[in-house]
Amino acid sequence: MSTSSRYQSCIDACNACAVACNTCIAECLKEADVKMMAHCIALDVDCAAICTVAGNAMARNSEMSKEFCSLCQKACLACAHECEQHHHDHCKACAAACNTCAQACMAMLH
Repeated sequence: MSTSSRYQSCIDACNACAVACNTCIAECLKEADVKMMAHCIALDVDCAAICTVAGNAMARNSEMSKEFCSLCQKACLACAHECEQHHHDHCKACAAACNTCAQACMAMLH
């Protein structure tokens, strides 16, 4: 089994989380009170970025994959916590994707 296929479920979770975060960003920017969503948007941006980096690192079997996944897990948990504070469907979907990704990163680390 190639290294990238060994990490495939984590790569998939990272990619799905990045998409969910980017979707949440776009939808948060459409909310009537965008200022209230500022922290959510900021965490979405960070989470999407690190999910993309972590997924790409695993795909190329980077020696830094575990470090990226450790940071990714932390970003996902922070983003999920923030999104869970909001009632919007896009925030709920983002929180779910973030929690799934955090679990996949934790599994990859062990």
